[in-house]
Amino acid sequence: MDPFEMSPLGGRDFRPVTNNIVPYDQVMGSWPWDNRSQLGLGNLEFKDEVFGPESLEFDTSGRGPYAGLADGRVVRWMGKDAGWETFALVSRNWSEKLCAQAKDSTTKKQWKLESRCGRPLGLRFDRKSGDLYIADAYYGLLVVGPEGGLATPLATQADGEPILFANDLDIHDNGSIFFTDTSNRYNRADHFFILLEGEATGRLLRYDPPTKTTHVVLKGLAFPNGVQLSKDQSFLLYTETTNCRIMKFMLKGPKSGTTEVAANLPGFPDNIRITEKGDFWVAMDCCRTTAQEVLIYNPWLRGVYFRLPIPMKYLARMVGMRMYTMIARFNGDGEILDVLDDRKGAVMKLWIGTVAHNHIATIPYPLERH
Repeated sequence: MDPFEMSPLGGRDFRPVTNNIVPYDQVMGSWPWDNRSQLGLGNLEFKDEVFGPESLEFDTSGRGPYAGLADGRVVRWMGKDAGWETFALVSRNWSEKLCAQAKDSTTKKQWKLESRCGRPLGLRFDRKSGDLYIADAYYGLLVVGPEGGLATPLATQADGEPILFANDLDIHDNGSIFFTDTSNRYNRADHFFILLEGEATGRLLRYDPPTKTTHVVLKGLAFPNGVQLSKDQSFLLYTETTNCRIMKFMLKGPKSGTTEVAANLPGFPDNIRITEKGDFWVAMDCCRTTAQEVLIYNPWLRGVYFRLPIPMKYLARMVGMRMYTMIARFNGDGEILDVLDDRKGAVMKLWIGTVAHNHIATIPYPLERH
C-alpha cells in the first residue's frame, strides 16, 4: 500500500489554496485580552445530558432552552422535574435504536450516522407564528410548528445545486429566511477538510416563504457559518470560519447589496448572536499559532504536510492546534466591546452551546469587575 494513502487525506482530491486571512500579529495589535479568563468562571449545565448542542433558542413564551443534538433531535428543557424532552425530528429515518447512540458517545463517533439521523445546527423561532426554523447539515432548511413533531423540508437546493451543508439561519421581519450553505465540496462529516483546503464554495441563501423559492444571495464564501441580522434589519453579519472574520452584507441604504469586512479575528468563528441592545456576540476557537500561519500562507506545504502517513491528532498537535473558547462582543461597526475567554479549557447569565461537547455552559453577564 502507498504510505500516503494512510495519511489523513487518504486518496482525497485535495486542492489547497491560499487563505485570505489578515496576519495574526496584525489582528492582535488592537485586540483586548481577557487576563482573567472569565469564561472559566461559568458553570457547566446538563453535563452528559445533551451531546453537541450547537445552537440554543427560547420560544416566544420563554420556554427552553431548545437545542439541536448530535443524535438528530431538537430537544426542549422542561424544568428540573421533567428534564429534556424530544421536541422535533428532522429525518423520517430517525430511530432511537440507530440514532440515539450519541447519548453515550462522542459526537465524532456519531458522524457516520448523521446523514441518516440528521444534524440540526442553527435554530430560530419565528416570533410571529411560533414556528421553529431549523438549518440541518444534511436535510437543509426545515420548519416545525409550535407543538413540535417531524419537521417539514423547505429547501434542499438553490439554483440547481444541492444544499450540502446548511449551517445557521436568521429570520427577517418580512419573513425571509437567510441561511448559510457552508460548502459544495464537503459535508459536515468532512468539515475539517474545508479548513485544511481553504476552499471557498460556500453560499449565503435566502428562502422566500410566499413563493417557496430559494435564492443565492452570495457565493464563493470560505466556510460561511453563523448568521445574524441587525436590530434595524439594515444589514446582516455572517462569519467566515476559514478566513477568521465577520462579514457585513448591506440590506438597505446606498450600499445595499455590497459586502465588507466587519472585523478580523484571532481565531476561527462559529455562531454569532445579537444582544437586546443591538450588539453582537461571536464565539470562536482561539487562537492561531505561528506554525498554523505558515501553513495558512503556503498551500503547497499544507498539501505535503497533511499527506504524511501520520494520524491527524499528531499532525494537529505538532502545529499547535489546541484551541480554547473565546467569545467577543462587537458593535455594528465591528468595534470590539468586550472579550471573554477560557484559556484553561475549563468551560467555555450567557448560554453557550458547543457542537463538540456534552454540555451547555452558562455565565452571568455583565460580570462583576474587580
